[in-house]
Order: sequence, then C-alpha cells, then structure tokens
Amino acid sequence: MTAFIASNAAEPAVPAGVSRRGFLKGSALASGGLLLGFVVPGSRTVAVAAGIVHTPNAWVHIADDNTITLISHQSEMGQGVYTALPMLIAEELNVDIRKVHVAIAPPGKAYINAVLGGQLTGGSASVRDSWEKLRIGGAQVREMLISAAAARWKIDRAQLAAADGMVTGPGGRSATYGQLAADASKLPVPNDVPLKSPKDFRIVGKPTKRLDTPSKVNGTARFGIDVKLPGMVYASVEQSPVLGGTAKAVYDVEARAMPGVIDVVRINDGVAVVADSWWRARKARDKLKIVWDEGPAANLSSASMAEGIRKAADTEKVLEVQKPVGDVDAALKTAAKTFKAEYWSPNLAHAPIEPMNFTASYENGKLHLVGPTQFQQGAVGAVSAVLGVKPEDVTVETTFLGGGFGRRLELDFIVQAAQVSKAVGKPVKVVWTREDDMTHDFYRPMALNQVEAGVDANGNPVAFKMRMTSQGVTQRAFGLPKEKLDPFMIEAAVAAYNVPNTRHEVVNHDAGIRVGYLRSVSHPFNVFANEGMMDEMAAAAGKDPIAYRLALLDGKPRFSNVLKLAAEKSGWNTPAPAGHFRGVALMEGYGTVMAMVSEVSVDEGKVTVHRVTTVVDLGYMVNPDTVVAQLQSSVAFGLSAALMGEITFANGRAQQTNYDTYPVIRMNEHPPVIDIVLVPSTEKPGGIGEPGAAVIQAATANAVSAAIGKRIRRLPMTPENVMKA
Repeated sequence: MTAFIASNAAEPAVPAGVSRRGFLKGSALASGGLLLGFVVPGSRTVAVAAGIVHTPNAWVHIADDNTITLISHQSEMGQGVYTALPMLIAEELNVDIRKVHVAIAPPGKAYINAVLGGQLTGGSASVRDSWEKLRIGGAQVREMLISAAAARWKIDRAQLAAADGMVTGPGGRSATYGQLAADASKLPVPNDVPLKSPKDFRIVGKPTKRLDTPSKVNGTARFGIDVKLPGMVYASVEQSPVLGGTAKAVYDVEARAMPGVIDVVRINDGVAVVADSWWRARKARDKLKIVWDEGPAANLSSASMAEGIRKAADTEKVLEVQKPVGDVDAALKTAAKTFKAEYWSPNLAHAPIEPMNFTASYENGKLHLVGPTQFQQGAVGAVSAVLGVKPEDVTVETTFLGGGFGRRLELDFIVQAAQVSKAVGKPVKVVWTREDDMTHDFYRPMALNQVEAGVDANGNPVAFKMRMTSQGVTQRAFGLPKEKLDPFMIEAAVAAYNVPNTRHEVVNHDAGIRVGYLRSVSHPFNVFANEGMMDEMAAAAGKDPIAYRLALLDGKPRFSNVLKLAAEKSGWNTPAPAGHFRGVALMEGYGTVMAMVSEVSVDEGKVTVHRVTTVVDLGYMVNPDTVVAQLQSSVAFGLSAALMGEITFANGRAQQTNYDTYPVIRMNEHPPVIDIVLVPSTEKPGGIGEPGAAVIQAATANAVSAAIGKRIRRLPMTPENVMKA
C-alpha cells in the first residue's frame, strides 16, 4: 500500500502568550475545576545516564466549562505528540479527541519522562512513556467524576456511566464533567483503576488527523521565532569560529555607533550585539573586531579526527556491549572463509529549519524563558547555574519547535538569551543565523565500525565480531564516566541473527569536537555495519540476501515476519525494473522491529532512490496517521544523511555553513513511492520517530553496492564516494 497523510484537522487549543506556570496556578485556583496530578503506581525508573530515580507524573485539567486540557510533558516538534497523547486521555475519559486541549507543562518533577529519566523529549519515547501513564490518568479522572456524581445523587456508582463529557444515571440524571470537577477534586486519587481493553478502544489505534495542523497552516501556531514580549529587544551573537574558543579582546566602537544599537555584551561563549530590531543587531555585529583565543581545537581536521579514531580503536579501553557468546577468535581461525571490513560514518549537523533562538526576561532576580526546547528541566538547571538564580525563580514557557532532531536538547542558546537579558535589563530575543546554526552545532559523532566475520563451508556464519569507536555523547551531555558503557553508543549493535560465536565492543574516544544526540543516535552506525557485512556474507555464499537472513532468524518471529512481508510487498523475488537494484536492511530500535527495501539506480556515481518499502512492527499504534508520517519523514531524513550529509572540519572550523554546502533532500530527489506496511500487534508501543532514519541508510547502501558491484563502506554516498568505492 502507498501511505499518505490527510492534511485537515481540528483546531488545537494551545494557549499562546500565557505562562504555563501561571496557567496551571490560575486554572487550578480560579476555575474551581479539577486539576489532577496522577501517579503511576510502582513506576519508578532509574535514569541510565544521570543515575537519578524518578516517579513520573502527568496532569489533567477539567474546568467548570467542561474544557478538558492535557498538560503535556512532551514538546511538539513535528512528531505529532499534540495528537497522540490527547488520544490516550480521551480514550479513558470517553470524550471526543477534539474536546481535549493541550498545554505544555512547566518544569517540574511531575513531568519526568520515565524512559529517559528527565523532563525532556527525545529517544522516540513520548508514546512509550505515556502509554500506561496517561491512560491511567484518564481513568483516574473518570472514576473520580463518577464517584463525585454518586455522592451528589446519593446512589450506587455502579449505576452510573461516564461518556461524551457527561456522567449519566438512572431517572435521566446527568451532569457534565465540568459541573462535577470541583467535587471530584476533593476526593482521594484512586490507585487501582480499570483500563479499557484494546478491543473496546474507540479512539486509540484509529487514524486521527493532527490537531495542530490548522494553526500551522493559518499562521497562528506560535514558534520561538514568533515570540514577542513587551519592551523586548533583539540580540545577535558572534561566537568563536572554532568551537571552544574565547574572546581575548573586543573592539566594539563601530558596532555601538550603528543605528538602533542598545548595548554590546560579552557572554560566556561570545559577544552579543543588542538592538531594537534583529536585523540592526545582525548588521552591527559585522562591525565587531574580536581577537579570539581559538583554544585546543584550532588545528582540528576531519582527517586528524579519523586518524585519532582508528588509533583509539587499537589502543584505548574497550568496553563490552554484552558478554561474548562462544569463542569468536577460535571460530574465526577455523572458518572456511573470513571477512574483515571497516565502515565509516561522518559527522552530521542537525540543521532544523528554525535556527536556534530563545527569549529571556530577567527582572528582580527572576527569569522567564520562552522558546523551543526539548529539555525544560535542563534549561532551568543551566540558567540557574550560570546566572545564580534560584531554580524556583525560573519559569519556562515552551513554544512549538521548528524541528529539533536532538539539537534542542542543548542549552547554549537558552543560556545566551538569559545572560544578555540580565546584562541589559530587558526582555531579549536571541536569534541565530543559519550560518551560526550550522557552524556551532553539537554534531553527530564520527564513527568507525570494524567488523570481522567467518562462515563455514556452506556459507553460514559461525563468528561475528564488531568494534565501534566513536565519541560518547552521554559522557559530554550528562557526565557519564568514560569507563562506563554509554547506552546511546550501542543501539542496534547486536543484531537479531543467530550466530554461534559473537563479540560486540565499543571504544569511547574523544575526537575533539562537541557532539550531541541526533535523530536515531547510534543506530545508523551499527546497522550500516551489521547489514553491510550480512550482505557481504550472503554474496560470498551465492545466496539471496533476504533468504540468507531468514535462515538466521529461528525463534525471532517479529523479525522474520517483517522481513518476509518486505520481500513480498517490494516484489523482491521478481525482476527489478531495468537499471534498478534493491537492497534490504533489518533492525530493532526502541522496541520497534523494522525491515526496509530500497530500490535504486546509479548513474556515474549519482544515486537515485526510486522506491522504498517499509514494514514495521512497533507494537500497539496510538495514531496510525502519525506512524505513517514519521516513517515518511524518517526516509527523507535518513536519505539526506546517506546520500549527502557530511560536516567536515579544517583548522577547527566546520566547512559547511548553509544548505548550499550541507544539502538536505529536496522534493525532486525524494523517492516517488514509499510503501508502508504497518503490522497489527498487541505489544506495548515501540518508538517510531527515529529507527527508520537508520534502516533506510543501510538498505540504500546495500542497494547501491548491488548496483555497482562493489561494497559501500563509507557514507555519505555522494557521486565522488560511490565512484571511489
């Protein structure tokens, strides 16, 4: 089937220009409604990175006027949580999804994402974290409303029903949720509440049009770039051309003399020009004369980074991904044939359409922050530490995000806005240029995957060994000790295939640049190497790549099922169109099992992807429309990385500065056909926003290898790299 997304949806109700903390306080105290913090019994989760134990909470608000609001603990950056999460609440409350409004939560322990261990959005974790939590919350509210009605009417609650925003009973009695909310708020929160069986779902699992689409079409959606506060001024920040550099001397006389300039402020990581419009601030910034201390990264280059990574693979501490299975070295010595290969993945930028920006207002020791962030909790901690403000005196109001991909987990641009606001005593909006954004990213690390494998006389694998050497993001972001295994380095490192002798290792090497989490994180490195080597072994054995994989999946029904369906739906066993070649890849990521077939042609090194077939088993789907959209976007995002994405460094400077030198896939380059097959499942939901971006890269690399008759072991697959393969 060819999937598509419908474009019309109901109007959202995300309050604009309202403090979330003020919204919560005002609605809880002034409306007389029900503001319920619900706790999931027994759901204490240890955060792997931070080592902190959290109890997750979420909030439902029912006002007297029968308005139902979900206080969302997850940011909306295009992934559809403003629709999927309300669906969970609406299902248990038995109300129309279009009756549930959404507001973003302020920073607070109640809004910790249990999967990730912090109040942040990422890791394809929004639905995974909310699946039980929000359903329990909706059910708790439902049961409290019924109990409130039973007490008011003095009848047995078993005679009552809650549906369509009303509690009804015998004799025609009825009351709206809003009319019962004040009484319900005085009742104890029940711990054990009945949840609907999936067979009774009326909302969850049904394709639902996104609630936030109309506001984004008509321009009323509020992104960070749209924020305006009374008395607000603007700042443009000049930062060191080398990451980590500092200003030794600043000559700002000419900049201060430019029209509209209010001040020039030195901050931790640069010099901010403040003016009465952003364009005036940006033009005045050009007049700054700064002497930089470029720091230790001044001589860094991509070549030196790669050299350091290869050396580290042999000399630095090796960490086991899991305990080895069997005896790999002995099996390799006795194998009928052995394979040895290196797979390289480059640095990448996040490159969201909306460049980094944030607005801060500092006054009388208190700080109000407004803008697009994936990490509200981190924003409070960072500005508190830098400005010396008490955490309780920091409020964060989250807008829509014009793309995130992990970049807005970082806090540098938020701290900049806070520092400048404190310095000038006015609300300040900091806006980066595209060039600022591209050259001052927290880049996806460069990675080297070294693979050795051995097969028997029949071509069946008897040994598989992989060592991945890269820079650990969690070490930089959360202070994870280098000798500890970073869970975000080993994603998809261990494939599903049954091989009798295996060893998987990582080396955490600091390559010298600042790195960050980018959509699908380490999945692309590891699936590229795993699936590339699987194709190499199949080719050497003279066997079909899918048949070869299926023979190694005994006892893995979810994996074999998606692979068989991918073969069927892609026409794998029928001849490809003239000049077309197919490649396959299989992976599990964030609880989702996925197989993809990519169909390509190659002309003088230029790769064209004609068709992509995706088969996905992600457990229970909350909103199939969102799943389809995420898979389509994953294909586009992953192909951008696979075919053209690369950040290179020379003299410590990123060489790509805008979309002309760091291109992303355009409409005319996108596959004209993306076939998506969603496998029905009753498993708990897996993540869907990221895995596909990894699998498409491996599948396309295998297709290109089939087309050119040589193995692709280095990304991106630019014409130059393909011709060199």
